[in-house]
This record gives sequence, structure tokens and C-alpha cells, in this order.
Amino acid sequence: MDLPVTPPVDPMLAKAVTTVPDDPGVWSYEPKWDGFRALVFRDGDEVVLQSRNGKDLGRYFPELIEALRDELAPRAVVDGEIVVPREIDGRTRLDWDSLSQRIHPAASRVKLLAEQTPAHFIGFDALAAGDTSLMDAPFRDRRRALGELIHQQGWCHVTRTTEDPELGAHWLTTFEGAGLDGVIAKRLDGAYLPGKREMVKIKHRRDADCVAIGYRIHKSGEGVGSILLGLYRDDGELQMVGGAASFTAKARLQLLAELEPLRKAEDLVYDGEPSRWNSAADKRWIPIRPEKVAEVAYDQMEGNTDAWQRFRHTVKFLRWRPDRDPRSCTFDQLDVPVHYDLYDVLEAT
Repeated sequence: MDLPVTPPVDPMLAKAVTTVPDDPGVWSYEPKWDGFRALVFRDGDEVVLQSRNGKDLGRYFPELIEALRDELAPRAVVDGEIVVPREIDGRTRLDWDSLSQRIHPAASRVKLLAEQTPAHFIGFDALAAGDTSLMDAPFRDRRRALGELIHQQGWCHVTRTTEDPELGAHWLTTFEGAGLDGVIAKRLDGAYLPGKREMVKIKHRRDADCVAIGYRIHKSGEGVGSILLGLYRDDGELQMVGGAASFTAKARLQLLAELEPLRKAEDLVYDGEPSRWNSAADKRWIPIRPEKVAEVAYDQMEGNTDAWQRFRHTVKFLRWRPDRDPRSCTFDQLDVPVHYDLYDVLEAT
């Protein structure tokens, strides 16, 4: 591969802030896509799709490799996100569950999923064009080059951007309904700095009261590693929606003392779904009586409201809520994002 920038390259990262920076003329704002980060290297027919941690994603997305050959300039390096859109409740939005299932060891399964849930590529930065490296160029120039490198937009897209901080803040709330994850801000005069947190990200943060329905023992064997959480559906069934983790050693032991007396049976242990990312992880969990309510911080939900919902990421445990009746912990309390179609987000790029 004869390019001015060759793999592997550590992608430039973002640090979290709580508000959209309000500095007109300093920042460029864009939606934060909720998918797999990927750097694309194309030299003629040779295309490398590199993950955030340097692994080759090409074998999992053969349809995207073909699309990049058709829609990306013959010699280019671009940074972006792999996403899977899906129609949900009459609108097209990003579907994380379908995307995560694309990482599968069986070639036959990969082929089937490529047909059933084809991926798109959302480009948001340019690292090289032809024989020219753009790493040291300001973002405003890299952005201009990006629009020239992705010359068709069927399966490959150029993300929408604005230099208006008010519009950027508006996107933080409106675009979530299309399955997006927040807003990214980049300095207009900033270079591309691999591995450095030179961008800023503003993500959705919310609180919810959930029923503690079980726990897993920490991998050390001491204390609670995670608390499994549930919410009551309209039909009165308690549905698992995710888990809270990342406790200190002291908190793990304290949580075990609080939750162990609630075990449904001394020897009752459930098998959890195996982790796609860590097959060696022990997913067994211990069910408890649904008597305690936990207040947690979360960013967003995923799933179809008519079938199931769950937390998109592991949530943060805030505190116990002894004042809350577990039966009052329903889906109604959750903040429902504005309905937005994915292709409305991709407009005017």
C-alpha cells in the first residue's frame, strides 16, 4: 500500500465535556455517530478498514469494502464510523444491536448479515488525499478535502457539520432520535493528532430509578462486580435493561453485604448471554428479590419500545433509593428523544 499515511494509525480521540463549547469561529460541530470507529485506507483496489485498536475490520464488512471502492477516491485515507441503519417504528435510525452482531467468526454468518443488515460508512475527517498527507493541515482544510474524497453517497457519507454553536447545541437533543450519541466539536485550525484527545464530545446524560434484580461476583472473587437492573413494562413484567459496574474494592464488599440477603435461593445462579467481545468473561449472575431501587446515570436507551429496551452502555450507580417503590420503576420515567430520521441527519452535507 503506497500512501503518504499507512496503517496502523491511532485515531484522534475526544475528551468529555458537559456543554457544547460556545466559541464562534473556533469550533466545528458535528453529530457524534454511535457505531464502530474506523479508518479507511484505499490504494486502488486495496482497501484496509482499521478499527480503533488497530485491527482489520474488513472481513466483517465485505459489502462496505466494495462500497468504498466505488464511492471513495482511488487513493485516500479517511476517518469515520461504521453504522447500521434500520427502520424502527417507521423511521430510519442507527441500530447498535444489529451492528454488534456483525462481528462474527463464521464466514457464512458474515455473508448472511452483510445481506440482511448492510453497513454504511460515515466519514468525518481526511488524513490523506493522493500523494498528500493532511495530518498537519487545519481541520477546515481536511473537511474540504473530505467532501472531495467521498464522491458518491450511497453507502458512504460525509457527516453534517456547522460552525454555529447554537445549531450544534440544537443537534445534541434533536438528532438523538435517529440513534446518534451526542455532539463532537473540533478546532477549525487544529491538526490531526493520532491518539490525542484533541476533540471534545458532549454526550447525553440522564438519571433513572431501576430495580436491582441480581448481581455478578467480581472477577477477583471478592464482592459485587456488577448490579443487574430492571424496569417494569406496561404488562407488569420486570424486564432486564442492563447493569451498573466499576465499583471500588470497598464498595464491592459493601454491596455484597447489602444484596446477598436478598438472594432468591442459596444455590440459584442464572447463565447470562456470552460476551461478543470477551468470550472468557463469566456472565453468570445471582438473582435477588426485586426489593431495592437504584438511582443510576445513563446516556441513552436502545431497542424498539414495542418489544424491548435496554441501556446502550453500562450505567453508573449513584445511590440507593429507599423512598421508591420498586413497582414504580417503569419505562415511563425515561426521557424519550425527539423522533428523527437518520436521513434527515445526513441531509445538507
